[in-house]
Amino acid sequence: MKEMKVLLVDDEEEFVKSLSERLEMRDVKSDVALNGEAALKTLDEDLPDVMVLDLKMPGMDGMEVLRRAKKAYPGVQIIMLTGHGSEKDEKEARRLGVFEYLQKPVSIEKLMKTVTEAYKSKFQDAMSAAAFAEAGEFETAKEILDRDKKK
Repeated sequence: MKEMKVLLVDDEEEFVKSLSERLEMRDVKSDVALNGEAALKTLDEDLPDVMVLDLKMPGMDGMEVLRRAKKAYPGVQIIMLTGHGSEKDEKEARRLGVFEYLQKPVSIEKLMKTVTEAYKSKFQDAMSAAAFAEAGEFETAKEILDRDKKK
């Protein structure tokens, strides 16, 4: 499998830089964005596999970033990581296609496990579609890939 790339988006600069260092100590390449606009710009320039996204940020909040990112880049797995979320926020994030919704504080082990699961899930549908295509089931393969685009 190729090297995983993670985009960390949070307006708390010390937190997000510390998290980036902790991921890189575990051989995970990461970029940092300190607001929603910077996150969308990074998606346009260097598409990550997984994005860890804060909910409450000044300017564009995490929910709007999630909405725009899923529309433009449906293959990016997004993990919402927030200290200020509500049940309503979680329900909306899941409706918009978030991979997982986590509350701060979260252990680095739990976050790494979730990031790894998100990364692996990116490839499951593609591998299933390839297997169906190889077996001559092209319509089923197309349905799987189309479903993946809607996630």
